[in-house]
Parts: sequence; C-alpha cells; structure tokens
Amino acid sequence: MTAFFTETVPGLFNYWVVIALMMIGFYTVIAHDNLVKKLIGLNVFQTSVFILYISMGTIRGATAPILMHGPAGDQAVYAHPLPQVLILTAIVVGVSTTALGLALIVRIHEAYGSIEEDDVLAADFATQDAEQAEEDERSRAAKAAEPHAPSGGDDGAEHEDDPRR
Repeated sequence: MTAFFTETVPGLFNYWVVIALMMIGFYTVIAHDNLVKKLIGLNVFQTSVFILYISMGTIRGATAPILMHGPAGDQAVYAHPLPQVLILTAIVVGVSTTALGLALIVRIHEAYGSIEEDDVLAADFATQDAEQAEEDERSRAAKAAEPHAPSGGDDGAEHEDDPRR
C-alpha cells in the first residue's frame, strides 16, 4: 500500500491536476451568477481537458516524428503528433468561443444593465409579463370594439321554416 502512494500517485500528478482544474472550473460555473465568472470557469474546465490530452499523448524519451534518425537510430521512439494537432485546434476554437461569449456578455450588459444572471432573468421575466399584459389589453380592446349583431336580426343561418320557399 505504501508503494502505491510513493510510486504511483506522483506518477499520476498530471491527472490529479486535471481533476482539480475540472472541479474548480465546474464549481465556478455552478456557484457564481456573474456571467464573466461563468465564462472564466468554462475556460478553466477547458484548460483541464487540454492538459488531459497533452498528458495522454506524452511519451518519455520520444523524438519528433519529422526526424528520420532519432538519437537511438532505427530503434527511436516517435511521438504521435495527433494529440498536439487536436489541442492546437481546440485552443483556436476555445479562444473564438471565449471572444463570442464576451461579446454576448457586453450585449447583455447593454440590454439589461447588469451581467448578474439573476438580474437578467428577473428583467426578462418582467418584460415577458409586461408584454403579456399589453397583449391581453389589446385583445380586450379588440373584442370591445367588435360590432355586435342586433338582437332578433338575421344571423345568416338558414332556417327550415323559411316562408319564402
């Protein structure tokens, strides 16, 4: 049991960092109402995924795959370039997503005057309630302005006892 903690746990240090960063990012997204803090939490979570992929793609003693003759000659171990390519692409997507998120937060601040989630939702519900009340008032006014048929007048329905037949 002691050998497990002295040999295995330090060897998995990258994965412990990944787990810690994931939990910090997830907690930040859930616990905070500020939209900028939520975006920062998403970025921390995303960074933990980057570290996870890089950790899994690392090979000790490996050389770049573009070198035909590594330090060990024909026995050289080459690193697979796919994890690095995926992470570079993910970083570009992450930066553009963050930029879009910040732009949306700026627009939300302009529209609602706040970037706190509770304030934005309260203002949105108040707007929906006001629009519903306005629509109900318009509907009542339209029904009141509608011409009514005079009582005893012809309603346009055909009757069986019509004397003109």
